[in-house]
Amino acid sequence: MSNSNPGKTTAIVAYITIIGCLIAITMNIEPKNAFARFHIRQAFGIHILFHALAILLTYTGFVYLSVPIYIFYLIIWVYGFLQVLNEATKPLPVLGKYFQKWFTFIS
Repeated sequence: MSNSNPGKTTAIVAYITIIGCLIAITMNIEPKNAFARFHIRQAFGIHILFHALAILLTYTGFVYLSVPIYIFYLIIWVYGFLQVLNEATKPLPVLGKYFQKWFTFIS
């Protein structure tokens, strides 16, 4: 695999579950890479949103909404992952710019 962008591997790891996202955060400590940081924030937001909605649906009794939520999660996950593969830094629609603001602790 040709890795023309040094942060691409770290960014790919970020999209592989929330554990992968935490691993990617540690991978990007030194040297820091802006491309990886952008995608770690996007992936972290996707994973946190999914888990928060899953918990909310479980405790509110709206379990029938789990399938649309899961489909939404898959769509935004694929969108973000394709951005990494294309070496683009386009934020997710609607939420992406907020993920960049909210997760500034990821540097």
